[in-house]
Amino acid sequence: MDKPKITTIVVIICIIILGLYAAGEVNYYSSKIAIEKNIDSPVVNIPTIGIEEKINNVSLSQGVMHDAKSFTPTNGDVILSGHRTLQGSPFLRLNELNNGDVITLEWPGIGEVNYTVINKTIVEPTARINTQSNGTHIYLITCDPIGSTAHRLIIEGELSDVGPINDKIIQNNPHESYALIITTAFLVIGLIFSYFYPKDNRIYILAIVLIISAILFYFYLFPIDSNIIYEKILWLNGGM
Repeated sequence: MDKPKITTIVVIICIIILGLYAAGEVNYYSSKIAIEKNIDSPVVNIPTIGIEEKINNVSLSQGVMHDAKSFTPTNGDVILSGHRTLQGSPFLRLNELNNGDVITLEWPGIGEVNYTVINKTIVEPTARINTQSNGTHIYLITCDPIGSTAHRLIIEGELSDVGPINDKIIQNNPHESYALIITTAFLVIGLIFSYFYPKDNRIYILAIVLIISAILFYFYLFPIDSNIIYEKILWLNGGM
């Protein structure tokens, strides 16, 4: 067997880095399925930018999080936070919202609550929102710009109307198959890449693809705490 060339070593490092990102996303979606199973979680639905995400009150590592210091819809101001990159990137396109767009919350025990976007602003990460128990606003918060924690993007909406809850959306999980899709795609693309790689070093590429694919399938079946992988990715990104 020929020794790996410098170019092959570089390619292997790149595949490992891609594998780490893939592992983070596979583990994220798999853990969400396990956590949300048989639970009627609230849902934030913004068709304008393709958002339909279940809301949790535990951690950003589980997706869109309801700030415990804020209130539930119709009982005061609501604050929802979410990542813009990694861990599902639920608020990736939040910057595309404009005044007049509609933010819908399907909230068990309350109903379908609609808010109309009235403001979009970028603030320092230390900025705080003073919520009111008699408030009628919603605030969606994420990092800005993409890939950086330098600032915060805040979308503000005002309560417009409340109606009956949409049970179909509450029971639906649009991301249920994402973990398997990412895992399968990594394996298939990796095998194709290995096939066309120069024969003298092909075995090294094939081996690393199969090893990482096996790890991805493990996380698909047995997800761990998302923060463990996320911390490694943050280190890789220089803490961004």
